Amino acid sequence: MNFLVGAFKQPCTISIHFADGKTRKQATIKKENGQTALVPLFQSQENIAGEVWIDPLSGKKIEHLGIKIELLGQIELSLERGHSYDFTSLVRELDFPGEILDRKVYPFEFSTVEMPYESYNGVHVKLRYVLKVTVGRSFPSNIVAFQDFWVRNVSAPPEINNSIKMEVGIEDCLHIEFEYSKSKYHLKDVVIGKIYFLLVRIKIKHMELEIRRRESTGSGPNTYAETETLAKFELMDGAPVRGESIPIRLFLSPYDLTPTYRNVNNKFSVKYYLNLVLVDEEDRRYFKQQEITMYRLE
Repeated sequence: MNFLVGAFKQPCTISIHFADGKTRKQATIKKENGQTALVPLFQSQENIAGEVWIDPLSGKKIEHLGIKIELLGQIELSLERGHSYDFTSLVRELDFPGEILDRKVYPFEFSTVEMPYESYNGVHVKLRYVLKVTVGRSFPSNIVAFQDFWVRNVSAPPEINNSIKMEVGIEDCLHIEFEYSKSKYHLKDVVIGKIYFLLVRIKIKHMELEIRRRESTGSGPNTYAETETLAKFELMDGAPVRGESIPIRLFLSPYDLTPTYRNVNNKFSVKYYLNLVLVDEEDRRYFKQQEITMYRLE
């Protein structure tokens, strides 16, 4: 993990090595250019330790004002032109002012780090954890290197997980009941339920179930929400009749889901919905949306 830092050629390379980098689990993340990368995976209260290697280029001497490493938790909002907010900031001093002639290796450790929020790459929000190494210089400028890592936190199953039962309809035209076996799901769970047609006087062509994710930022009149449809699952193709019952069985594991995030650091929320959609022969759409809670079990 070597990084040549800066737009112009710097007098050294800085690399950050995690102590258990060869054995630690990796998370696959999507970069801004659309490509994917593997980064180390952590959870809250773990130790984050390793070494920083600084290698001067051949024949170069680095005079510095001190070297430090920071562990930062940041939230970036694209609607605020990439401005970032630090919700976690820890620092370790690695070296006093001096000079570097050959490779120097600096061990570092951040013990039982509180990382309450999961890493997240959304439409307009990015929550990231990063190690930042700074070699202080008076001229021309500091030398800085970054190393991202990913955080996922598991939750215990909810003690109470009520079913969802609702009735929807159009007066004298359509009356249905739908039922989901529970309202809280882990990321590898299965949505199980039934739909009952109590009254059908319009010609339904087909019916589908959507998984929607709504990412919202800001508050009050300045709230901005972005909704993505992550999945569409066909429940029925053809006209139902009164008294018919349609089963629902939707596996969540194939989809790129995260837990529900509620008011993360007063900056953003991520919520999930099951959206039942009926389409009639004139392509009119009738739908009913119901929020569900997602959590990470393992």
